[in-house]
Amino acid sequence: MAQGGAVAKATDRFERKREAILDAATRILNRKGIKGLTLGDTAAAVDLSTTSVTYYFRRKDDLAAACIFRGIETLLGIAEAAVTAPTPAERLHSFFTRYLDVLKATQAGDAPPLPIISELRALSSPRREEVAQAYGRLFRKARQIFDHPDLCWMSRGRRTARARMLLEQVFWGGAWLSRFDVEDYPRIRDRIVDIFLNGLAPEGAAWSPAAIALEARAARISPEPGRETFLLAATRLINLRGYRGASVDKISAELNVTKGSFYHHNDAKDDLVVACFERTFEVMRSAQRLAMEQPGSQWDKLSACAAALAEFQLSAHGPLLRTHALTALPEQMRGAMVEQSDRVSDRFASMISDGIAEGSIRPVDPFIAAQMLNATLNACAELGYLVPDVRPKAAAAVFVRPLMMGIFKH
Repeated sequence: MAQGGAVAKATDRFERKREAILDAATRILNRKGIKGLTLGDTAAAVDLSTTSVTYYFRRKDDLAAACIFRGIETLLGIAEAAVTAPTPAERLHSFFTRYLDVLKATQAGDAPPLPIISELRALSSPRREEVAQAYGRLFRKARQIFDHPDLCWMSRGRRTARARMLLEQVFWGGAWLSRFDVEDYPRIRDRIVDIFLNGLAPEGAAWSPAAIALEARAARISPEPGRETFLLAATRLINLRGYRGASVDKISAELNVTKGSFYHHNDAKDDLVVACFERTFEVMRSAQRLAMEQPGSQWDKLSACAAALAEFQLSAHGPLLRTHALTALPEQMRGAMVEQSDRVSDRFASMISDGIAEGSIRPVDPFIAAQMLNATLNACAELGYLVPDVRPKAAAAVFVRPLMMGIFKH
């Protein structure tokens, strides 16, 4: 008995220390990304030597993978509990209630922090594939929210797109929910669920966004010959493999140019990522400007802007850079990019607010609605992977319309 008790205590100590290491590493991961995560910094955060941390995690990728895997398991538990509710609307409410409860517990120190799940792209093999399998289980469980006889009209592709949009709201939430006190979480949940259930459209509004010439405008953003090609190649690789996976060698190989040619166009890889973000924000601002120049109501303008950006993601000029790349940038660079992102989001909020005032958009929280729209457009970069046969012209109907009109509406 005594020996068994000693073993149990040793096991408990091991698990407590392991969890403390994961907590510290997750906070560093969320701040600096996998690029900035080190065993040494993690060890210092928990008053251990680096050698002691390697007793638990031999390599940085092992540590990062464990952080992300733990976060996925937490979200999987939330989804598993949510899908036991009888109706899709109740499942949605349960999902966001439980998610915000986890965030509240995290702030109180009663639950571990959630990691930025998208950082899994920056993991090396075989950890990337192992964590991706866990994410696949989460994704399939979240998709069950839409498994209901009332939604039998919804194809597998449309359920897949909606599940991705739903999860992106959770991943994006880490970027803006920290602005609120936890006492506000029930109200925020109600606003999120209301927008998902009822959209932004007022009663009787139709989904028929006008076309705007965004691709033609985007093609003129970079005046330097060949610069646009570099930015597009880098954007695609970073979205696919993360900052670490999009090496200078791979970007150069993608374009069939030498590394010398790469550095002729770009001083350093961080500068290239910043340039990709600046291109992305300029495309989004161009879509907003073009939409605001259109005749019609704010609903018409917001619909046209969102549809154009969704279509752009699948066009020959797309996609836009996913926001997960922000964690790879040095903090000074990152701050400037976050400011640009906030300005884009604030303009969406202004368009929504003006639409509410004129009666063309349903009364919603403009800030929350803008963040949800940003998250949806960010996730749209993956639509071609999620629904392989979707065409650019159909992107808005598959991915943006559910947010604008209601996620469970035909």
